[in-house]
Amino acid sequence: MRIVIIMEFMNELTHKHTLAMLAETITANVQAAILEDLGGLGVNAQDFTAQLIRSTQLAEARIISREHAVICGIPWVEECFKQIAPSVTITWQVKEGEIVSANQTLCTLNGRAQEMLSAERCALNFLQTLSATATATKKYTDEIAGTKARIMDTRKTIPGLRIAQKYAVTVGGGLNQRIGLYDGILIKENHIAAAGSIEAAMLEANKIAAQQGHALSIQIEVESLTELERALSAGAQLILLDNFDTALLKAAVALNANRAILEASGGIDLSNVKEIALTGVDRISIGSLTKNIKAIDLSMRFSNI
Repeated sequence: MRIVIIMEFMNELTHKHTLAMLAETITANVQAAILEDLGGLGVNAQDFTAQLIRSTQLAEARIISREHAVICGIPWVEECFKQIAPSVTITWQVKEGEIVSANQTLCTLNGRAQEMLSAERCALNFLQTLSATATATKKYTDEIAGTKARIMDTRKTIPGLRIAQKYAVTVGGGLNQRIGLYDGILIKENHIAAAGSIEAAMLEANKIAAQQGHALSIQIEVESLTELERALSAGAQLILLDNFDTALLKAAVALNANRAILEASGGIDLSNVKEIALTGVDRISIGSLTKNIKAIDLSMRFSNI
């Protein structure tokens, strides 16, 4: 199941990340969570509370969603139980990306109760966090349905969970920007100020891209129509319109005349995203998809003890 889910993510990603790299990320994320919660890996892991229960005691449990959500993070849950609770088998009743309702059972678990309890929090932390990002993204993608605009993520992610959250954005129907500073160029106001001008910044960016010997996206942020025209004249193909109101966005789309891909950013939420999409921009980036999320309410409950 994990391989299918990850392959769907790879089909959405425009960056050069391999299947192996994402699988390694899942393993590393889970190992970090285990170290944080159990103080060690393997035989060095400690859960003193779980030791209240006989190591041979078997149990059946359910993971339940307490609210409407887009489920995301199944590969991370499976990895948590694989590393902490190898005796436990998981039977999923939902698929990755499926919309669930309150009080719906997501999966059943069978195995040693002690192991199950030790893995519970690590697994639920990933599931509630990634489901939150996928759910938030789905709200935005639904809101702009029927327009040409696409919802994009940013680098404003939870430290250590960037790949995981960007994966969750794709599960919710959004698209990924660059993963980090190493695989794309975004020229912002401070870069322009330090370089001396939009033209100088674009010139250097193109030199850097050429030196890499492979495709490197170059995006430049502008704050006015005058700056937009200068960026276009400098050959910009991907332009971020920072904090433009809808009137300015419409003017920018007209001025652009399909010469570059235009992305709106700043001050965007569910109340105005449809209006912004209707201006004709190609992309809308939303930092709150990954930085302002509210975890989905989930719980694990024993059903036969």
